Amino acid sequence: MIDNLPPLREVIRAHDLRAKKSFGQNFLLDLNLTARIARVAGDLSGTDVLEVGPGPGGLTRGLLAEGARRVLAIEKDARCLPALAEIAAAYPGRLEVIEGDALAVDALAHLTPPIKIVSNLPYNVGTELLIRWMTPDQWPPYWDSLTLMFQREVAERIVAKPGSKAYGRLALMVQWRADAKIALHLPPEAFTPPPKVSSSVVHITRLQEPRYPADARVLERLVAAGFNQRRKMLRASLKGQHPQIEALLEQSGIAPTARAEEIGLEAWCRLARAIAG
Repeated sequence: MIDNLPPLREVIRAHDLRAKKSFGQNFLLDLNLTARIARVAGDLSGTDVLEVGPGPGGLTRGLLAEGARRVLAIEKDARCLPALAEIAAAYPGRLEVIEGDALAVDALAHLTPPIKIVSNLPYNVGTELLIRWMTPDQWPPYWDSLTLMFQREVAERIVAKPGSKAYGRLALMVQWRADAKIALHLPPEAFTPPPKVSSSVVHITRLQEPRYPADARVLERLVAAGFNQRRKMLRASLKGQHPQIEALLEQSGIAPTARAEEIGLEAWCRLARAIAG
């Protein structure tokens, strides 16, 4: 055991915490596994950790046992609050729980740098939260790293390389400003109830500044236009972006007949600079 609290199955029974589809919940009950996920985030001592969707607190316990200075847990499901309160009592002064929607809570108001984000994200908001964390108004962001559980297919999109089916907006947005790697794959049976898909833990470490210079808004708009019509050649999918798009593509070293998934990050950034310039 990682602490003196009861096993998670008992916690779930005691508080009648059946996972709800509406919250995108799948609980991870193996505390050895949750401690392993916490370790993927690196040394947590002297670090505040943001956790979204802790549920009955399996990963929360892993983070505290691995030495996190403080954990801020944001939980939408009020049924989970009594179980989380028991963890807070076992780790005095180290766990703050906020009942609310992670998309609406200003987490930074409750955290002190250095900050890491570690979450078994609810499936229904995972990608949206990742995009928000990767596109703040100011870079570098308030967090140093993200250690996040996604459906395996989403994880593979985050680390995808040009030319692959999984390569798209998500890969470009993350890899422009961070290093990303898949640290762990988890089978459906690791969860209660088992989801229909496998899951993966992705570890993302922010760069101090983006890999290549580009205006974030221009780049995001370009990439969205290119991948919204993946089948089309870029001269067609990007024609609304600039009246001289074909000339700018050629000037950026990109064949106008190429498709979005063939273009690497550096070339997208060159094109964004040409359009902005």
